[in-house]
Amino acid sequence: MEILGPFNDLIKQYLGEFGPLILVGVLGLIMILIALTLIMKQPEDPLKKLQRSTAAPKQDKKTKKDKLRTASRNEQLEKFATFLEPQNEDELSAMELKLRQAGYHSKDAVRFFHFAQFALGITGILFGVLLVTVLSGGQEFTAQQMAIRVLVPAAAGYFLPRYWITRRVDERKEAITSGFPDTLDLMLVCVEAGQSLDQAIVRVAGEMKASYPDIAQEFEVVAYELKAGKDKDTVLRDFGTRCGVQDVSSFVTVMIQSATFGTSIAEALRVYAGEMRDKRVMRAEEAANKLPTKMTLATMILTVPPLLVILVGPSAKGIADFAAGN
Repeated sequence: MEILGPFNDLIKQYLGEFGPLILVGVLGLIMILIALTLIMKQPEDPLKKLQRSTAAPKQDKKTKKDKLRTASRNEQLEKFATFLEPQNEDELSAMELKLRQAGYHSKDAVRFFHFAQFALGITGILFGVLLVTVLSGGQEFTAQQMAIRVLVPAAAGYFLPRYWITRRVDERKEAITSGFPDTLDLMLVCVEAGQSLDQAIVRVAGEMKASYPDIAQEFEVVAYELKAGKDKDTVLRDFGTRCGVQDVSSFVTVMIQSATFGTSIAEALRVYAGEMRDKRVMRAEEAANKLPTKMTLATMILTVPPLLVILVGPSAKGIADFAAGN
């Protein structure tokens, strides 16, 4: 204790009263980073290494395919894949789907998302520590106040990427819903002009980029998957799942049923495009009918107080003058 006394005094001299707390926090952060690095660099199990070496001649072709699939992945994030990706396949698939619905189609989107959560959480902790120590202006806090000022920025930084992704998904779904009727009209024109459904999808993907880039991007993905030889029914179902919009899912069902039963695609598109136009008009009318209800409270707040001042003000002033005269 006698040795630590001068050391604590030296820390408080340079870092202030909360110098020991700052030092402990920094040392804890360094220990966490060192532990993560050691976990990532654990030696490979000799049994797994032997199994891989014995099975290597049979897996040459698969290895080449894996190299092609992972060629565009970030090598820096690859080292922390076990830390930045959910180990459960269902959770990983659900996260990938949500990020694709938000418009992020990169192979490293899940890793970037979890890295952003981790980095912003650590940044929030550091900001909270600075708020309690350096930016406090000499004010003393209780343990509960310190915990609140440190944990609230950390929680806000951690949940900020999730809030951003949820908002992006909602905005993108709204954009796809608003642009889908025009997309169907253009696709109907292409099909009636003699083009096949595949050619119409390619044309729509190119023509709709300027006005509705989100729906154009999804149709572009569909076009590439069809060119790659993927089954059309699977491609269309994946298209409906990625968009996450009920109108698109219904359109996919109509197209699959039309191809299955051999009915005219142009006729199915004409009927469904008409329904989408009517549905868009109904949504606009619904929003217009909600507007008076939403404006009622604002109207009362902005009009009633001035009206009371105008009507009651002169009478109140007269009563006050009369009381002052008596």
